[in-house]
Parts: sequence; structure tokens; C-alpha cells
Amino acid sequence: MTVQSVSLVIAGSGGAGVVTAGSLLLEAAATAGWYALMSRSSGPQIRGGEAAAMLRFATEPIMSHDDSFHLLMAIDWDNIARFSAEIPLVAESLIVGDPAHGPAPAALLAGRPRQAALAMTEIAGKIENGRPNMVALGAIAGLIGLPPEAMQAVVEKTLKRKGQAAIDASMAAFHAGFAAAADLPAIPKLPTVATSVAAATEPRWSITGNEATGLGVIRGGVRFVAAYPITPATEVLEWLAPSLAKVGGMLVQAEDELASINQIIGASYGGVPAMTATSGPGLSLMIESLGLAVAAEVPLVVVDVMRVGPSTGIATKSEQSDLNIAVYGLHGDAPHIVVAANSVPDCLFTTQWAVHLAEAMQAPALVLTDQAMGQARAIVPKPAELAFIGQRLTATAAVEGERYKRYAMTGSGVSPMAIPGTPGLTHTADGLEHNEFGTPSSQASDHQAQMDTRSRKLTQFNYGDHWADIEDAEVGAGDTAIITWGSSTGPAREALRRYAAAGGKARLISLRLIAPVQPEKMAAALAGIQRAVVVEQSHSGQFYRMLRAFYELPAKTVSLHHGGPLAFGPKQILEQLNQLNAGSA
Repeated sequence: MTVQSVSLVIAGSGGAGVVTAGSLLLEAAATAGWYALMSRSSGPQIRGGEAAAMLRFATEPIMSHDDSFHLLMAIDWDNIARFSAEIPLVAESLIVGDPAHGPAPAALLAGRPRQAALAMTEIAGKIENGRPNMVALGAIAGLIGLPPEAMQAVVEKTLKRKGQAAIDASMAAFHAGFAAAADLPAIPKLPTVATSVAAATEPRWSITGNEATGLGVIRGGVRFVAAYPITPATEVLEWLAPSLAKVGGMLVQAEDELASINQIIGASYGGVPAMTATSGPGLSLMIESLGLAVAAEVPLVVVDVMRVGPSTGIATKSEQSDLNIAVYGLHGDAPHIVVAANSVPDCLFTTQWAVHLAEAMQAPALVLTDQAMGQARAIVPKPAELAFIGQRLTATAAVEGERYKRYAMTGSGVSPMAIPGTPGLTHTADGLEHNEFGTPSSQASDHQAQMDTRSRKLTQFNYGDHWADIEDAEVGAGDTAIITWGSSTGPAREALRRYAAAGGKARLISLRLIAPVQPEKMAAALAGIQRAVVVEQSHSGQFYRMLRAFYELPAKTVSLHHGGPLAFGPKQILEQLNQLNAGSA
């Protein structure tokens, strides 16, 4: 079944209120009973650069952005041409610009979209304290069928602190734009499902991936966070700082990434579940200390909100290119956990699960999200409450006549962990290889035994069905699969929905547990599959290469990959599916 949706972009220079307008529109859409997804794109400037809010509205949950946009509403044209590749427009698309800022840049006209003018600056100037972005919002609402009362409720809530005058000015500009929309060319409209949040058919959340990550951290039991700000992970920390305080936790802004990783090692060693959030450059700096956490068997969580690399790369754009460093980056044989969220709401599930895994196995867990998920805001069904709460096996008292074995050989590989200062349970915990007591040792037998137990606790753990999302895997679901991970899952799901609507049968396998690998589970997931497409957003096909190294893939498996910042559209994946099956007919 095809999703009934409408897609649009609001663009303008820094200070034009683009992201604010998009956020208001998103919340109003939720009030109207729609589902929504908003991602944002900006240049590398801290302030004053170009910005674009990209939105999709639908009458059912949204998996990804569409292949093109129905509407581009440009408050001004400053540097907007830089976004041209990220704003695919076709003949049915409509560009609306302010004549006060001149014509649309040629780079936006390649698809021959329709064009129309809306004097946003002039209209706003006739209203005391009127703003062009609110005029733009009104016009958008009129074009897509969003009722003014939905926006009224959101503006009153958002601007309450600024007073009634600010509310009145904003709504006057909105209504002026709404009226002006009657003279603009038509674009698709959505039916209004409800006129209030209370009237919506089910409880819904408005949440970003970074906020969902923070919530997962708290629900998992983390009570200490140390981190250094870095785009695009900073919003995780901004959300966590006040939220942790409400549950008795604490966030510390460290002086750099080295300090933050070492602080959370110390906190966790002291008995407090801990995490940090960073992006690729920060993760690179944390690698040595992550090895310490592996050797000392200290549980912790590191969230990596990936961006375009290498080096500083493009800090404000998305890519899935930190996979290699997350899986292979630690020196020596250093077993650790790597998990990946595959949607905005899944950031909550995966991060909470990661806390559970880290604590249960006394190991570092890396959580991979990316800018596309982290900074996207979505209207989604309320996520289910999860039972995953981090619980570690602890030693509470010394056994009379026995010396405490911190790193005892156990069947599960997990040994009781003592809180420092507990009488009779003193031990050494550092990066040196050691024996069962924690005493540094250079003996081959001790090294082999400790490596075996550190590996065993991860490979023997029961991850259940959470290792991957497998969809349409029932008997008779065809012999074709899409294998993917992370934010590429959304467009893959959309492609499969379109494929099914055309009579095709295929399976989606989206890996959540990247490491340790699960060859038996993958073999079961691929049962009956003869052809597969591996989809990822990395220039070198890192995910495909990893799959080839650890899993038995179908003989006819193709890699669909490219680097950021352009995300895959459902159409690209669908075309690859059709091509793959046509070649096998």
C-alpha cells in the first residue's frame, strides 16, 4: 500500500527562523493527527549560515523521506544552492520564493519544477512584529490542508512566555500566509485525522533521535555521564543534563574526550552505570581507554552519533562510515559490544538495551546512531515500556578463608564485580594482563585464560531476537532480501513496502547487533534467500565487507553503497531490487 504523504522543505539563511518554523509545523501536524518526520541540514557555520528543514507528513507512521519534495518554501535564497542535491525536485514540485530576494537559483531548476511568488517580507511588514517565517508557515498550512486551529494551539504553547502580543503577531502573520495560499498552485493535501492531540487515535510522541538516546540511557539505569560537546551528539548531552538530575544522576562536561571516557570508567568501576556520547573524531580519541575498559572488564556505554568523515569531515551531515573503527578499532584482541539503532524511536530501544548488555557482561558497549537519526524529529507512536535495566553481577562480601578472584573463570565468562572499598574484596584493575585475582601477569596461560573468558561472555550471551529486525520473513516471503543497518533501514523499509504493493515478495534484515557476530542467527534469517542487496551509506562499503567476512551470504549478493551526505531514497533501493530480480528471471 502506498503511503499518503506530502513532503516539503523550508529553507533560508541563519536567523530566518527556518528550523523554528519546521518545528512548529511538525507539532501542529501532530495536533492534526498526522505522523511526521523532520530532518535538518545546515552548513558548517556555528551561526548565520544557511539552513533547511525537510519534512514529510503522512496519515500513518513514516519510515523515511520520499524520493522528491512536493514543495520548497524559500524564505530567502542565501546559499540555498548548496542544498540542491539534498532537495530533489521534479516537474510536479512547487518552488515558492519571496520576490524581494530575487529569482530561484538555477541549481534548483534542473527538474523543471513549477514556480510561484509569495511576498513574505512585504506581508510580514504590514503586521506589527510580523515575521516572514510565520507567513511562510501559514502558506504551507493552506497548501497541505493543515487547519489553522492546529497551529494556534502550538503557537500559544510555544510563545506563552513571550506574552499574548507575540502570540497575536505570529498568528496574524500565519493567517495572512494561509489566505495567500489560495492564490498559489496546488500541491497534495492530507486529510485531517483529528483537531487535537487528545482526539488522536493513539498516544504519540514528538522526539528526536538524540532525545530518544538520552531517554534510553536513563531508562537503562545510567546515572553518570561525562562528555565533551561535539556535533551532532551535543543534543544528547543537552537533553541529559537536566533529565539526569531529576533521577538523582549527574552529567559532567569534561575538558576533552580523553577525560570523558576515563571519567566514566572511574564512575562505573565505582559502581555507577555510566556513559558518554561523541562523534567520529571523539571516538578516535577514546580508543585506548576503551581497551582499558575491555581489559579491566568495566561496563560502560559510548554513543557515537556518526557524521561525514574522515577527520573533521562535514560535521553537520550524516554518514555510516564509523563502522570499521567501532568494530575493529581497538588494538589487540579486545572483545566488545557494538549495536546500532535503525530509526528515531529505535534510538531509545537500542541504547537502553546497550546499557543492559554492558552491565550484564561487564564490557564496553558502543552504540552507533548518526546525524540523520540523531537530529531528526519525528511524530511516532508512543514506544513500549522496556524491561531492560542494567544489572551487573556484584560481589558484596568476602568469603571467609578465600582470596577474592575478581576475574575468576566461570562458565558464563562473567565474574562478580566488587565495589572499591568493600572489605576483603580489594583487587587490582588496570590495563595489564592479569590472573584471576587481578594481579598483573605475563604468563601465556593467564593471557589465554583471560582472553577466553572475555570472549566467551560475549559469544555465549543470549541476545534473543533483538540482534536484528527481520520483516516479512514468514514462509513464502520470496527468495530476495535487503540486508542493511542504521538509518539506511528507513528507506529500505519504504522500498520493500512499494515492492510488496507491486506484488513482489522480499525480506528485510536490519542488523541491530553488529558485534559480536551471530552466524547461526543470520543463517536462519537467510533461509531460502537466493539474492540479496546490501544497503549502506559508506563510500567503501564497510558493512558489505564485514558481512562477507563473517557471514555466508547468498551467491548473488550486490552492494548498494555510497558515502554521505546524500541519503538513499526508497526509489534507488527499489530499482536495485527490480534489477536484481530481473537478472535472475
